[in-house]
Amino acid sequence: MRKSILVGVCLAALLPAAVQAQNVEGRVGKLESEMRAVQRKVFPGGAGQMLQPEVRAPQSEQGPGPGSPATSALADVNQRVTSLEQQMTSLTEQIEQNQNRTRQLQDAFDNYRRSNDARMKTLEAGPAPIATGAGAGGPIESDDQSSGPSRPTTRPEAASKPGAATPTKVSVEKPSTGDPAEDEYMYGYRLWAAKQYPQAEAQLKKVVAEYPKSKRASYAQNLLGRSYLDEGKPSLASMAFYDNYKKMPEGERAPESLLYLGQALTKLNKPADACKVYDELNDVYGAKMASAMKGQVAAGRSTAKCK
Repeated sequence: MRKSILVGVCLAALLPAAVQAQNVEGRVGKLESEMRAVQRKVFPGGAGQMLQPEVRAPQSEQGPGPGSPATSALADVNQRVTSLEQQMTSLTEQIEQNQNRTRQLQDAFDNYRRSNDARMKTLEAGPAPIATGAGAGGPIESDDQSSGPSRPTTRPEAASKPGAATPTKVSVEKPSTGDPAEDEYMYGYRLWAAKQYPQAEAQLKKVVAEYPKSKRASYAQNLLGRSYLDEGKPSLASMAFYDNYKKMPEGERAPESLLYLGQALTKLNKPADACKVYDELNDVYGAKMASAMKGQVAAGRSTAKCK
């Protein structure tokens, strides 16, 4: 009889600890599942990277002495699991905030793109307006400051005389240095400098398509947008600039493309979207921007009346 009572008392004492252990095990399993989901978001390539937890097991110099409560170890583990759950929640919130920010920028541009399809078609079908020279005179005058030739100009008196013949297009020579990507890009640059925009645009598209891994691909895509902008086609220009930033964010002309994208959106009477682009430019490339570009960003924000 006394043995039965003793067994009952022991079982009653151990039952809460067993229930606690089961609860902790369930929470750990949930944490492992959530961690795998976060790992897939942070490392979509699945290269086996692992985030190391910041929580460590508390160091104890001595083990539990005689008579220590049986639930002390479970309470310790429970506290650590709670800390892990809090860190997991914080990490998940950060990931969701970053994804939401990227989604907002994408949605804003998609909305603008849809709302301007009709206008873009009208601009393509009609005669090209007088070139606005967007970006001219600023520190970023050309896409190849070291070797780019200055823009050839026609004689103004020939255009002003009544009945004068249309000025002949400047002959543009294709360079031949033995570097195909460089030669093709510089040919497109020279066509743009000579204001032969349709020919320049076709040539620059060719560079991007045939040499996507060359550093000149970023230059060519950016200059394609500038050609559209100078030709008076800000809708096409904005798409070219956005594609350069989206597809080649590490390219040398990605920051310039965001700068000119802001200008194009301002011309399209989209100042709110232009301000978002300038914000993105400052957030992503602000630490690496030259002072000249920072001045252009400030001027663009002023024109768009950004807050």
